[in-house]
Amino acid sequence: MGTLRELTGRVRATRILSRLSLLSLTATVLALGLASQPADAARSGNGAEGRQYSPRGKTQYAIEFRSRYAMSYGHTFIMYGRVNAKGQLVDRVVAGLHPAGDSAQPWMLGHLIPVKSETGPSDGDLEDEYVSARYRVVVDEPEFRRIVAYIKNKQATSGTWHAIFNNCSSWVADVGNFMGLKAPGSLLMPADFINGMRKMNEGNDRRTALSLAAAR
Repeated sequence: MGTLRELTGRVRATRILSRLSLLSLTATVLALGLASQPADAARSGNGAEGRQYSPRGKTQYAIEFRSRYAMSYGHTFIMYGRVNAKGQLVDRVVAGLHPAGDSAQPWMLGHLIPVKSETGPSDGDLEDEYVSARYRVVVDEPEFRRIVAYIKNKQATSGTWHAIFNNCSSWVADVGNFMGLKAPGSLLMPADFINGMRKMNEGNDRRTALSLAAAR
């Protein structure tokens, strides 16, 4: 019983330290007179939820906004691909912004100055057991191709990563905005960011209108 309590305490302590680390960074920026505008986010389940445009008889595709656990405060990224008859995402491709390389040093340095970035999968992105939140938007092929073209162009033109000014969540938010979706502030914890994004886009008729226009 004591061991369980100790483990629970360590988990809580790790989460608190992660949040305090990010809050400390935010406070530093504010002290320098720089403003950020994070929005409130509502927590919800980890199911692949979202407003979906799903015409019958056509192959469906999905853009899935994800967050995952990590040794730090986590990571936000995008996974996209075809949806099979069971609702599973197949032929999956990962895109997102993160410091280049496997070393922790660029990530640490990136809290002070911009560092070189990569826009493909990072360690853990392909492991579903590490997912902390997800928000799936199902689209048909014309819109899917339009969105993927935007993602690939963004990958080709992304320069650096910075924990405050150009992080993984702000990169994901840009893709969401291109799709006609709203996104919360990028300084939220990754799971809060994704859950907040889902909440903000409940009943998003504008996104559906974009899907219909792209299908014509």
